Amino acid sequence: MRVGQADIDRLEGVIGTLRARDYREGGGACRELLRVLEPYGVALRRGMMSEALARRLAGVVADLHNLVGWTEFDSGRPVRAERHFRRALELAAEAGNDDLAANIHYRLGRMYLHHRSPVEALDQFGQGQLAARRAGTPLSQAILSANEAWAYALLGDVRQALDKLSHAPEQFASSSADVAPSWSAFFTANDMAAMIGTVRTELARLVDVRHSGEAIPALTEAIDGYGPDMARSRSLTMIWLAVDHALEGDLDRAAEVGLAAMEIADGIRSARTRDRLRPLSECARRRADDINARELLDRIATFRASA
Repeated sequence: MRVGQADIDRLEGVIGTLRARDYREGGGACRELLRVLEPYGVALRRGMMSEALARRLAGVVADLHNLVGWTEFDSGRPVRAERHFRRALELAAEAGNDDLAANIHYRLGRMYLHHRSPVEALDQFGQGQLAARRAGTPLSQAILSANEAWAYALLGDVRQALDKLSHAPEQFASSSADVAPSWSAFFTANDMAAMIGTVRTELARLVDVRHSGEAIPALTEAIDGYGPDMARSRSLTMIWLAVDHALEGDLDRAAEVGLAAMEIADGIRSARTRDRLRPLSECARRRADDINARELLDRIATFRASA
């Protein structure tokens, strides 16, 4: 079988379409479709093609595994996810695509962060930063810096968290004229605001509740900017906002935002939205004498049971 540019373009286009569906509907909405694509990628790589096309195809198939890994992670299957991420790194190296490698390290790190392993996450983010610097891509550096800040927040290291967080907007600003590849194009000004709010929320939870004062406007800005194409991000960010309101003792507002977040999450096939509700439950449980907190706890229990 002879493989041409059109075959690779077709595979890349389908990956882009499914990535957009993942953002909109969650990993569970497209992971099976992505698994169907895997044999197609393997078949293409067995075909006859020029060396230049072979390198490009290796990169596209690497991104296929990158996206499959992300949807497995989002669906609550971290072991399968890691297997795909590791394969994606091998193929990205074969393709000589440092920016893609940086993105894969970022996603591996995010999986470790989600499962509360910040030291392992920092190792992945560090490797990603090295790859992003080799690629000369400030957007990838910004994504990684913001996530390094999140990892340091989980470790309770305020100085390092805020230091990393201060670099991310500068790196993001210097990338504004670049055309981002699909794997990093998701990271817009909304996501930068969401990351600032996320880091401040973790610091408020784990170090000093006063960080909620910085988290709330950043999270609100991000939520206002998310459209229906980023429903999962909107729901996840709203849950953080509800956490901050609960930490500040505003249980009425916490319940309002938390319930709205779950309404959005009802239409998303993502284990991460369910998991993100744990810290909100912890905050509400501390105020269980409040009627709004009890309503929130009941709704969370119902949501998690139905999911």
